[in-house]
Amino acid sequence: MTKLFGEFSGRKHIPTAPAPGSPLIVAIHGGTYTSAYFDIPGYSLIEQAAENAVPVIAIDRPGYGDTPILPPDQTTIRGQAAHIGRALHEAWRVFDEGRTGIVLTGHSIGAAIAATIASGNDGLPIIGLAISGVGLRTPPGDLERWSALPDVPLVEIPTEIKNVVMFGPEGSFDPGALAATDVANAPANRGELIDIVSTWQDDVHDILARIPVPVHYRQGEFDKLWIVDQNEVDGFAAALTSAPRVDALLVPGTGHCIDFHHAGAAFQRQQLGFALECGAGA
Repeated sequence: MTKLFGEFSGRKHIPTAPAPGSPLIVAIHGGTYTSAYFDIPGYSLIEQAAENAVPVIAIDRPGYGDTPILPPDQTTIRGQAAHIGRALHEAWRVFDEGRTGIVLTGHSIGAAIAATIASGNDGLPIIGLAISGVGLRTPPGDLERWSALPDVPLVEIPTEIKNVVMFGPEGSFDPGALAATDVANAPANRGELIDIVSTWQDDVHDILARIPVPVHYRQGEFDKLWIVDQNEVDGFAAALTSAPRVDALLVPGTGHCIDFHHAGAAFQRQQLGFALECGAGA
């Protein structure tokens, strides 16, 4: 982890000779993980990007890593999207050399934030959106459960409970992934945990309808944090009415964190291929 730009810490790989037409991938992690989510050895989007000479930065969202936390009323999806979106203008000035534009890549709450940034673009050269682990509806009772969390700015979820939620069934991932991903664990903003199971579901259709760029969307078959089936994936895709192209699929044999499953490497290569397609078409 290092200082990336402004107040944001995170991780990066900026190749000296990027692939022709490469965009800048900006990766936005989900709740309870830092930017290390995208750089776990053996499960690393950043390593795959480096092998393909694609520039990528993975930011630590406010309250994670060394990035300062926001006031509680700004830790919502829209609050963080506004803050990160403004900051990405500086990131583009720092990392824009020779890039064709920005492809936002987000997971879980980070996917909701990335989608919100893309829907209200204020001049950022966003040319694509690749998201996973976010949906239209969460299971009944989630709002009550999250609202019962301690009333503190940052909430830590015990690893043994978290892993049950983040991973799919036995056999869908290497058991070593459980320990390998511990390095990315972090307390989460309480406000974002509540917002994703409440306001997001009221806003999601409006947000998706306003996204004007190609979208790559994946949802794990055994995701326990969202109501998941083919109809939900189709409904998410159908809501992207302004996107010129939508690639939406249910990923068999994976849980919430697709990256950490046996299908993760293929999933990441698909995201990188999508980013390069967006760059070539920019």
